[in-house]
Amino acid sequence: MSFRDLQNFTEMMRALGYPRLISMENFRTPNFTLVAEILIWLVKRYEPHMDIPTDVDTESDRIFFIKAVAQFMATKAHIKLNTKRLYQADGYAVKELLKITTVLYSAMKTKQMALGDRAEEDTNKFKFDLGSRISDLKTARQLASEVTSKGASLYDLLGKEVDLREMRTAAIARPLEINETEKALRAAIKEVLESVEKTKDMLNNVVSDKNSLDAKIEKKKQELERTRKRMQTLQSVRPAFMDEYEKIEEELQKQYGIYVEMFRNLTFLESQLDEYHRLEQERFEEAENNMRLTQQKIREEERDQMKSSLKDEDSDMDVPEDEGSDSDIEESRPSKPRPTRNGIMTGRGARFIGNMQGGDSDETEDSEIDVDEDDEEDDEGEEEEEEEESKDLEDDSLEGSLSRGNRPSRGGVRPPLLEESDNDF
Repeated sequence: MSFRDLQNFTEMMRALGYPRLISMENFRTPNFTLVAEILIWLVKRYEPHMDIPTDVDTESDRIFFIKAVAQFMATKAHIKLNTKRLYQADGYAVKELLKITTVLYSAMKTKQMALGDRAEEDTNKFKFDLGSRISDLKTARQLASEVTSKGASLYDLLGKEVDLREMRTAAIARPLEINETEKALRAAIKEVLESVEKTKDMLNNVVSDKNSLDAKIEKKKQELERTRKRMQTLQSVRPAFMDEYEKIEEELQKQYGIYVEMFRNLTFLESQLDEYHRLEQERFEEAENNMRLTQQKIREEERDQMKSSLKDEDSDMDVPEDEGSDSDIEESRPSKPRPTRNGIMTGRGARFIGNMQGGDSDETEDSEIDVDEDDEEDDEGEEEEEEEESKDLEDDSLEGSLSRGNRPSRGGVRPPLLEESDNDF
């Protein structure tokens, strides 16, 4: 039983008007009561006046009921039913029930179609649709042309019947000649014998081919047997250098293990070396950054010292000029010695030529004016000298950062003296 058969059976029973709803799950297990009810309803639908025993309580009653239904369907509807499957009352019984329902459903459908055609004829009795008859018109035209051609060919053949009738009667009336018949039979026998000989030759060739193939097969079998024996002897014999080969193979395994260990160690050492280089690079970059920050801090300190020294110098140079004599000026100067022109001012790298001390009483007023003019020129060149000093300090900053304890006073490294003397005045 297939799912489609069960579905078709339920749909047909619903269309025929069976009062009970049939589910597809009713035939999963044997259900003789439902099968008997359906059979009684189908028999009544086919023949309403038919009397069938409906008692199915005992086994003998069920057998009698199945036989009666099968006999009725075989005699009245010419439907052969399998009583064994009907008695099973499961999915296989649906196939037998489907035979009866199919006949009833087709009859109902034919009746409905006839009623529909009659209704259409009644409605379209006085209507004529030429479009629906075009195919029939083409078929009729083709048949008419075929009838015409067949009639013409038949007329021609009947016209030749007079001559053919005479020839046919003469051939029938002519007696058979034994000699000609014998010759024809002998020729036929000869042809048959020749064909038989050819067939025998072919059979002989087949036999010879078979013998040659058997010989080749036997030869190949012998070669295969010899090859197998040779292979067995080669497998049983130990090669000459097998011991040495095994020793070398063991040594190779040991060397390979050593190689793997060395390769692993080498890879680990390379990774450690890369890590060490990375740490050294980071340490070097950190030292460079610290050195750069230190240099920048030193430059800022030196700039601050230079600015403070410039302010001190400006306060020292701003001395009030009186109209008194040179001796009064010398007495009014502070006891702090002025930086000489050949010396270095404290806290700066600028060099001054001359001295701030009061000269002897023998020096003239012109020499003092020259000294003042030189001081003004020195003040103008201080900016250029400061730039040179900053460059010198940048070059010496690396050495100063390494040997910070050996640095001189806050004025920086003392530069060499200019090659000038007091004789220039």
